Amino acid sequence: MLLNAHSGLRHLVLLLGIVVVAYAAYGLIGKRPYDTRMRILATAFTASLDLTVLLGIAHLFTSTFYPQLVGHLTMMALALAIAHIVSVVQRRRPLEQRTYGPHVVGTLVVLAVISVGILAIGQPVVG
Repeated sequence: MLLNAHSGLRHLVLLLGIVVVAYAAYGLIGKRPYDTRMRILATAFTASLDLTVLLGIAHLFTSTFYPQLVGHLTMMALALAIAHIVSVVQRRRPLEQRTYGPHVVGTLVVLAVISVGILAIGQPVVG
């Protein structure tokens, strides 16, 4: 059950990541002021990633460990760290200095790292 929840939640994480990148790119290209909607989307993305990692760790303690998990665990820890770094950097900036750029770049990197982590265990990224 934990594996199904962990695996299924990745689709929500990927979807939210795409939404964050799209909204941030729209704001960046349109030179729009940073808004609350961006903060909420980024928080939802990071929170869904947190939940996915938590479910993965819970599954790890209830199943058999195999060597491919080392790459998967490493990539997921890296993705989680990057996602949190982006949110911390944005929160520490004064409101007038916040931009969409870190969300575009950071979220694209997180999505790439997640994809590599999923591929490390021989699973398709979407499917």
